[in-house]
Amino acid sequence: MKRKMTPKQLKFASEYIKTGNATKSAIEAGYSKNTAAEIGKENLKKPYIKAYINEKLSEIESHKIMDAKEALQLLTRIARAEETEIVTVGTPDGLQQAEQPPSIKDRLVAVKELLRRYSISDIDKLQIKKLSAEIRVIETKANVAERLENRDNEQLDEILDKLTDEVLSNGSKSTSNE
Repeated sequence: MKRKMTPKQLKFASEYIKTGNATKSAIEAGYSKNTAAEIGKENLKKPYIKAYINEKLSEIESHKIMDAKEALQLLTRIARAEETEIVTVGTPDGLQQAEQPPSIKDRLVAVKELLRRYSISDIDKLQIKKLSAEIRVIETKANVAERLENRDNEQLDEILDKLTDEVLSNGSKSTSNE
């Protein structure tokens, strides 16, 4: 059962949230200056007052911290150049403040941050397939080069070119079968 606070206790808790000082909060709530320090300490020990203060502080803190949705909305506004910032600009009349949209660089950074959060599966798959084929080519060239160290360079280049074509054509065949 949750105990109800008196009006003085509620005022004390509200003041304590603002100031963090139990004595001043007790005085503001209407308690005697002579007993304010002791009553302030007592009130902070009472579980229902303590719970109320903690609950209110948590609410305040959660409003101060940006959630993921807000962050994505801000990044979107920056990417679309809907956000502006105040900058100081030198003019013939002296320094003046002006609103300026985000630079192209800032907009691109915002777009990149947004794209990190979304899957671009088709593009990702194509890039992975291309990188895999390139890795197979490099591995094959390294293996052939090892085996043919003693042959002349022209013959080696021809063999490597043929193998590269073969690996790439096999790679495209295997990706079209998937």
